[in-house]
Amino acid sequence: MSRWRPPQVHSSPYITPQGEVALKNELKQLWQLRRRDVVPALQAAAAEGDRSENAEYIYRKKQLGEIDRRIRYLSKRLDVVEVVDRKPPRLDKIHFGATVTLEYENLTTARFRIVGADEINAKKGFISVDSPVARALLGHFIDDSVALPSPEGTSEAFIVKIEYE
Repeated sequence: MSRWRPPQVHSSPYITPQGEVALKNELKQLWQLRRRDVVPALQAAAAEGDRSENAEYIYRKKQLGEIDRRIRYLSKRLDVVEVVDRKPPRLDKIHFGATVTLEYENLTTARFRIVGADEINAKKGFISVDSPVARALLGHFIDDSVALPSPEGTSEAFIVKIEYE
């Protein structure tokens, strides 16, 4: 069995202004706080002697690698993202950045905001523009009926409200 895997599909480069600020803050925090604390601890652990059996050294080296990996990712990602900072021409149509309120057939409601892949947050209802639900919603208008994919199958929902910040 080979280890070859097909390349991952790249996510959309779009991001909201709030998402860009959050990524920049995370990058700044990693450089200024976390990395600044880990490097001296790694140096102190390395000075203790035999590194092959030094758990503190192994842990700190792994921790520094994870921080550096995230810094590399954020630096590269911030170079390619496109900030979508203006409202679309039609505010009654679902585009990137829209907050959509849906009503299902059983009269329950759900609220989603379509954001970039780096901003998803299930607790806040932020879904990626690349997700199947967002793809099903894009381009629809208020009072449209939409078939939304779910693990149980498809469910029918009506678009009640579309808002833009």
